[in-house]
Amino acid sequence: MGHRLATTFARVAVLCAIAAPAMAQDRMPPIAPDKYSEAQKKAAEEFAGGRGYEVRGPFVPLIRSPEVMLRAKAMGDHLRFKSALAPRLSEMIILITAREWTQQYEWVAHHDIAIKAGLKPEIADAIADWRRPVGMAEDEEAAYDVSVEIQRSKRVSDATWNRAVAKFGEAGVIDLLGINGYYTFLAITMNAARTGLPAGIAEPLKRFPE
Repeated sequence: MGHRLATTFARVAVLCAIAAPAMAQDRMPPIAPDKYSEAQKKAAEEFAGGRGYEVRGPFVPLIRSPEVMLRAKAMGDHLRFKSALAPRLSEMIILITAREWTQQYEWVAHHDIAIKAGLKPEIADAIADWRRPVGMAEDEEAAYDVSVEIQRSKRVSDATWNRAVAKFGEAGVIDLLGINGYYTFLAITMNAARTGLPAGIAEPLKRFPE
């Protein structure tokens, strides 16, 4: 009994150690514009000119490498606004990626956009709970299966692949995978840098494992 109790306490300690860093101080907080290097200043101006808002979210840590930030912005511009997939599907994939990486900022930034784009709230709720949504449309099922398989298994089965190609075409599948990859890149950047949510916003996603 004593050994089991000690083991339980050890496991709790490990989980606390995993969760604690995520709640810790931002490792790469915003840089004051007057502290930008010349390269950062030019990158921030180009970013704001293209997006219509100042550097924020994942681009706060990314501006430490201005060239990477601008190339990330360019890829994001295509995948979010010009991909072969409907915005409803693109935003659903972003939510799946945010959930797989427990990326709070990514979820907050895209949840309402996904709903406005036509994603059913109950589908978003299921994704947040790590459940397979019921009542998905055929295109949503195809996009969901590719995304979950590549995120969790690091592979895509023949059946899932063939259905996605039949539904979206090869270019569409590449965009689908691109969205997964791009938002994974942003998620791991923010998770590693401990990029926080705006003040006053609670974390919407439960942390795993629990």
